[in-house]
Amino acid sequence: MKPLPLVLVRMISTDPPRQENHDALWRDGWYRFAARVDSPNFGPRPSISHIDLIVLHSISLPPGQYGGDEVRQLFTNQLDWQQHPYFQSIEGIKVSSHFFIRRNGDLCQLVSCDDRAWHAGVSNYRGRANCNDDSIGIELEGLEGETFEPAQYTALRALCAGILQRYPIVHIAGHEHIAPGRKQDPGAGFDWSQLQNGLGLADHFFPATIYKHT
Repeated sequence: MKPLPLVLVRMISTDPPRQENHDALWRDGWYRFAARVDSPNFGPRPSISHIDLIVLHSISLPPGQYGGDEVRQLFTNQLDWQQHPYFQSIEGIKVSSHFFIRRNGDLCQLVSCDDRAWHAGVSNYRGRANCNDDSIGIELEGLEGETFEPAQYTALRALCAGILQRYPIVHIAGHEHIAPGRKQDPGAGFDWSQLQNGLGLADHFFPATIYKHT
């Protein structure tokens, strides 16, 4: 496995991150190592919001088909609703995440993390509703319940490490955990232990019900 840049592997410590590390990785909420693809589907966060949650999702369009440009088109309001029968079932929706990680590990950012992306929908977690207000959304190209690629875990681990340096994150959860009964992604195929061990985070960062892989 290719080693991560040193600036990305710094884990949480009791000391506040140095400002020069922030500047090396971030500018106005945009992550240096992500390709920028601007989505119009965002808004300002409430003035009292406290960005302390990362939400993981999975998405593929059409479901189970990978490698096309349809996800980016959806997030930028450019999807041709007549291109596939499934698209007609979601016609007109306007959604976005902050980040999208493809099967090969390619990473793009669609919304500044300082802004409110439209990824969570009706949601509630750690005693707070409207998780869009104070979360960062990451979409993994995949199908809920199915497995993900090693390159995606590598990119996700590096991205989460960068987010942890910049924002006061104390929770990482799936869409299924913030909208139980309504959403099932990323699902049982996602290896939470791999992410947790790679980041060196304690159990309390994660939902009590995450799937443990051996």
